[in-house]
Amino acid sequence: MSKDYYKVLGVDKAASEDEIKKAYRKLAHKYHPDKSGGDEDKFKEINEAYQVLSDKSKRTNYDRFGTTEPFGGAGGFSSGFGGGAWEGFNGQVDLGDLDDIFDTFFEGLGVRPKRRTYRQGSDLEINQEITLEEAHSGTAKEMKIKTMVRCEKCNGKGGDLSSGFSSCTECSGRGEVREEKRTFFGAFSQVKTCERCRGTGQIPNKACEECRGSGRAMSERTVTIQILPGIHDNQIIQVKSMGEAGERGSAAGDLYVRVKIKPHPIFERKGDDLIVKKELKVVDLLLGKKLEIPTLAGKKIGVEIPAHFNLKENLKIPGEGMPRLGSFGKGDLLVSFVIKAPKKPNAKFKKVLEDLGEYSE
Repeated sequence: MSKDYYKVLGVDKAASEDEIKKAYRKLAHKYHPDKSGGDEDKFKEINEAYQVLSDKSKRTNYDRFGTTEPFGGAGGFSSGFGGGAWEGFNGQVDLGDLDDIFDTFFEGLGVRPKRRTYRQGSDLEINQEITLEEAHSGTAKEMKIKTMVRCEKCNGKGGDLSSGFSSCTECSGRGEVREEKRTFFGAFSQVKTCERCRGTGQIPNKACEECRGSGRAMSERTVTIQILPGIHDNQIIQVKSMGEAGERGSAAGDLYVRVKIKPHPIFERKGDDLIVKKELKVVDLLLGKKLEIPTLAGKKIGVEIPAHFNLKENLKIPGEGMPRLGSFGKGDLLVSFVIKAPKKPNAKFKKVLEDLGEYSE
């Protein structure tokens, strides 16, 4: 009777590829035979189930017929990798899955399979507040950031420059060493970063007194960013290599500046358009007076309300909004009218309104 591979991995039959992979990695890590409490038979069973369910064609056949031959009758992984062939996978290998498998196995052995040289600097994110006027016209902002910067005394080398450096004897100056590892799958030869020189191939004869060999020190960095006209609220500007400095000359992280635009007392932004409220007296409306509308640029524009205009809608003044970032042109200025009710009219004013009513009919 065929095994229930879904039950082996503890997943539902409708499980996604990602869910199957996560379940496999968790179980493989738990039952790896080189770990304390591991179970070799259970480990083989988990791998057998994963090789079927992670392969679309095999999974389809398994779901349809309840059986498949994922390992060419070789009985799981018994053929191993020792001979340099891939018989255990029946000639089909998902390299992406292998990376995950190796990560799990080496982690179980207490070995990190992917070593870096000295640690790269971390990325930084800060907020920069600007006014709506600055977002409209564009501006330059100078910021002071407290972070790890390259050590000035040793120029990031980590060693006393006057004392010089010597070739690493561990790796003969290559920065890498070859390591042999034996696992459940067989023997693996792995090239890894030299731990003594951390991949540099050189050892300082004397550590830098300022940074104690790390090549970086805490200090204040001044960064000037250019904010383009039309930038939006919460938009992020990336500044390459202006984040935290890396150790011993490794790459620096990036700086991410999140732009925050202060609320404006008069104008409200909606995309590339600006909205301004304008108080409107009934008398001015009836007399057809020209209205003065302020703009964000500081000028005033005279406008007339068109005949039969619906005051519930916004009056559009083209091209007086925000610049369109990354393209030509500007948005519009939208005037939202607020009708101001007149004082209680006297008899004379009432007569004028009655005559006006008859005229409008």
